[in-house]
Amino acid sequence: MIPHDRTPHPAAGEDQLTLVVGVHLVLTDAGGVLLGRRRNTTYANGLWHLPAGHMQTGERVTGSMSREAEEELGIRIEEEDLVLVHTLHHLDPDDGRSRLQLFFRPLRYGGHVHNAEPHKCEELRAWPLDSLPADTVPYTVHALAEIARGSVLSTVGWA
Repeated sequence: MIPHDRTPHPAAGEDQLTLVVGVHLVLTDAGGVLLGRRRNTTYANGLWHLPAGHMQTGERVTGSMSREAEEELGIRIEEEDLVLVHTLHHLDPDDGRSRLQLFFRPLRYGGHVHNAEPHKCEELRAWPLDSLPADTVPYTVHALAEIARGSVLSTVGWA
């Protein structure tokens, strides 16, 4: 028997949840996975992280990822060339917000990878998956481990 949900439901038109959606590019080659050291940022300044950003109002998630890849790395990825490899439901301990982090791998891309936002990224470097730097964003380490083991969904930060 399914217990009855006695949680009060919001009135019509009320928004129950504002979900922040992050998009992350998992770009790998024989040298490992591409990470950037964040610079002049409000979140994780100085830490290593995947090329990433947030979905903007009116964008499809694949459009967000394509835009971020071009802004941060100077490469063009067609939306249909993005494969979703992992979804992470993340409860951010800093602000208590629920975040959906989507991790994409490109089938192909155009252009040459370079640091297109040096004001936000100190350097780009490929790291072996089994020896990521100690100062990598924790949920990034988690997601990359999950991707390596073939998991498509995980959660972090929840009790």
